[in-house]
Amino acid sequence: MTEFSTLGLSSSLLKAITAAGYTTPTPIQQAAIPHVLAGNDLMGLAQTGTGKTAAFGLPLVERLLAHPAAAAPRATRALILAPTRELVNQIAQNLVTFVKGSPLQVTTIMGGVSMGPQIKRMARGCDILVATPGRLIDLIERNALRLDMVEYLVLDEADQMLDLGFIHALRRIATLIPKKRQTLLFSATMPKQIEDLSRSYLNDPIRVEVAPAGRTADKVTQCVHFLSQAEKIDKLIACLSERPEDLSLVFARTKHGADKVVRKLVAAGLKANAIHGNKSQNQRDRAIKELKTGETRILVATDVAARGIDIPGVSHVYNFDLPDVPESYVHRIGRTARAGADGDAIAFCAPDEITQLRDIEKLTGIRIPVASGEAPPEGRNAAPRPARGRQGQSQGQSQGQRQGQGRNGQSRNGPSRNTPSHGDDRRSGEATAKPARSQSHGRGQQPAGAKPAARSGQGPRKPQVGGPAQLAAEVQARGQRDGARRNG
Repeated sequence: MTEFSTLGLSSSLLKAITAAGYTTPTPIQQAAIPHVLAGNDLMGLAQTGTGKTAAFGLPLVERLLAHPAAAAPRATRALILAPTRELVNQIAQNLVTFVKGSPLQVTTIMGGVSMGPQIKRMARGCDILVATPGRLIDLIERNALRLDMVEYLVLDEADQMLDLGFIHALRRIATLIPKKRQTLLFSATMPKQIEDLSRSYLNDPIRVEVAPAGRTADKVTQCVHFLSQAEKIDKLIACLSERPEDLSLVFARTKHGADKVVRKLVAAGLKANAIHGNKSQNQRDRAIKELKTGETRILVATDVAARGIDIPGVSHVYNFDLPDVPESYVHRIGRTARAGADGDAIAFCAPDEITQLRDIEKLTGIRIPVASGEAPPEGRNAAPRPARGRQGQSQGQSQGQRQGQGRNGQSRNGPSRNTPSHGDDRRSGEATAKPARSQSHGRGQQPAGAKPAARSGQGPRKPQVGGPAQLAAEVQARGQRDGARRNG
């Protein structure tokens, strides 16, 4: 069994993580830490709950301690970008544990809270800055922050940052950072636009994979109930009432929908809270705290909660509404079955969501077992198929915003475990490391198997110049960028 002591970390850092309860490195940590310590750029593909923060955070702290330098005013030596406030806080909390007893300073910058204290903290400078892209740009424009001293850049949950419309902010940030730097990119999925982004940001990167793109956690039992939209709330109340002691996450597509579900649950005698983009940071923090302490057992959320919140013990994830972007389903159910535990993912599918369900099954490579009801005939009552690729995701995001979603408002019943298709017999969590441009060289890990083929037909057909479709797309894109700037 591999130990942290064999990965090249110093005794002082080993002492800090041992005191924090870290015992055995996860596969992503085993595969990534040696490469980061060696100074290589790295592209990591891993699902949520696999220990990615320590995979980049531990070697990052090690390298900063090995080459000490005084923090410069308004500057940082290491910049970590994350898509949501919750994820920024989670990363920072882990980093504070890692730097305990050292002179390194960790600072956070994110939307949803007052900018004044953030400007004041950055006036002193820091060693590690964890930020959302939108708020980072705000501080740069106010001359409260400079990036010319960044030595290390980390993009965490890169696919989610693209989904939320941060691509333009990321490109601008890249122009302000020295070209001579070490860059690490982590993503739960690896669509074509992430591959393109990696070529722009990374230099000859090592590629580390813990699970193939789109693969769901092996310990998650999935099932789907076919029912009408009107029947969903009664089915949800019945499921939750059968397991009052279980910790459950319920995902709705819109902010209004999440609040409506909470009202129905409370009326049925079930205590529940909601988190979404319209909730203040204090409201969101309080809802998550109540779930962690057991004061409530049910949290209803839009997709903002699919990333960045770490709630141990979540046993059930309910997809009250299926997401328009199939990758979001993978992120949602990744909230359960963490740290080796089992979990259940229950999907409710109305007749107009059958297309979304089939897209999810195509991405994950499994046929989700049916727990009740009967699927409608293919092609009848199906919702319009979401366009794939970056353009399709942007359109889906803009549609969600029109429904009241906003930038941060992402919207044990099953009979069997996941059965991966396409001949993939890898065990869950096995990692491989290889140069991004070449075949696996192993490094003591089991071979990763074949990569999934790129999807064809990405993106919608290009509209005619000057036509209404192009005008609508421009309006949607502009609204998405403005929303990202306000909430980042």
